[in-house]
Amino acid sequence: MARNDWVTFNEATFDVLNKVHDFDNDEFSVRLITNAGTEPIVTTATPRWADFSANECAQGGSYTTGGKVLTGTGIAHAAGVTTFDDTGNVLWTAAASSPEDIYWAILVNNDASNLECPGYLDMGGPVSMIVDDVSITWNTSGVMTLTRTA
Repeated sequence: MARNDWVTFNEATFDVLNKVHDFDNDEFSVRLITNAGTEPIVTTATPRWADFSANECAQGGSYTTGGKVLTGTGIAHAAGVTTFDDTGNVLWTAAASSPEDIYWAILVNNDASNLECPGYLDMGGPVSMIVDDVSITWNTSGVMTLTRTA
């Protein structure tokens, strides 16, 4: 996996079919974590915020624990492909006392009963928010897609 790769947890499709994620109506946030504990991997069984919360970057500077809520989420569907997207990108501005050990950005469903996580972004850490802004610009094809195959 390379820096800035989006990874959808294997469990995410199971969660969609079990009505855990309502990508059209639920509130999602992006939270930043360090490498000081459980590392997210595609095969993480039942990925929930509790699996990663101990690794959340410390609050400081422009980062607030709980991350940033996505403000422009929605889904589109065409020809067997359903896309989850966010029209707003995520930005934390550089500031003193901000985290400087960022490794991953975890997508958290704030409305799911166990704060299930559909995926994560490899930030290629350590990334410092003291030196530079930290921004996530979603792919023009959407955050993630589900594709129907035979």
